[in-house]
Amino acid sequence: MAFPNIFGSLFGFLSHDIAIDLGTANTLVMVKGRGIVIDEPSVVAIDRTTKKILAIGAEAKRMVGRTPANIVAVRPLRDGVISDFEVTEKMLSYFIRAVHDRSFLAQPRVVVGIPSGVTEVEKRAVHDAALNAGARACYLIEEPMAAAIGAGLPVMDAAGCMIVDIGGGTTEVAVISLGGMVVSTSIRVAGDEMDQDIIAYARQVHNLLIGERTAEEIKKLAGSAAPLDPEETIEIRGRDLATGLPKSVEVSTVEIRDALAGSIAAIVEAVRSSIEVTPPELVSDLMAHGIALAGGGALLRGLDRRLSQETRFPVYVAEDPLLCVVRGAGEVLEESALLDKVQSQLVSRRPGR
Repeated sequence: MAFPNIFGSLFGFLSHDIAIDLGTANTLVMVKGRGIVIDEPSVVAIDRTTKKILAIGAEAKRMVGRTPANIVAVRPLRDGVISDFEVTEKMLSYFIRAVHDRSFLAQPRVVVGIPSGVTEVEKRAVHDAALNAGARACYLIEEPMAAAIGAGLPVMDAAGCMIVDIGGGTTEVAVISLGGMVVSTSIRVAGDEMDQDIIAYARQVHNLLIGERTAEEIKKLAGSAAPLDPEETIEIRGRDLATGLPKSVEVSTVEIRDALAGSIAAIVEAVRSSIEVTPPELVSDLMAHGIALAGGGALLRGLDRRLSQETRFPVYVAEDPLLCVVRGAGEVLEESALLDKVQSQLVSRRPGR
């Protein structure tokens, strides 16, 4: 009867506890004592015929839009949740084994960030995928809480702090005090939706067909949420929908800002609505300490200024906003008291409780 415990201890000794930001666009992995060791796109290339995994991460993303008919590059997570369980499990297994030099003996403890608005079924899918991928124990942490911890906010204090985490699939807004989320809002409007806005704009205004990778580059180069000084222009290349031939057009940052207006307005409204239901005592704390922005969307130029204008609160971009969630998950992994607190909060927030 002692064998399972002996083997469990052995596998634990051979394993490195890891924190995972399982994002719609990118997956980041932090190893206890080593820092961030993996930052790869959440993309998997699959052979349609044999169902064999051909590539994962950066190599798979390079195949997007460039594969022959029998190969498909897929993103197994949509809007922050698992859309393809089997592929997600294989992707997690790949990352876990990569951390441990592909050792099949590795059975680490894993903390995974999840959106705050996911259902119990979606939580179970993430939990089971991690265990099936080789973890000996899996703990879940809601992304806004992880982002707040990673951004250095005083989440355990009796004062309110606010985080807005804009990822690839979801935007998470939370007001946190005494180690728990007092207010939380999750909307499925974020970086991916902005890319689709740009694709739709190119099609409708310029009769130009562009792909997701091109739209993402345009967003990074010319996207903004508030007027720029000076405004700029960039060249967009794609296929003319009328002739089928290559075509390039020049667009300004004003046009791209107009294209993104709907998504930006949805994010602003999520922040405003969260503030409206925040207890007055905490609102005064937010006015003093401001609102922190995290996630890739925090890098959109002028978003902090736009939110500050709309809410009349100070707004700032957290240091290394792309790393906040995984850094916070890693910190929770190292502090057992904080891990217990986060887990108890997760249970208490279940529907019907």
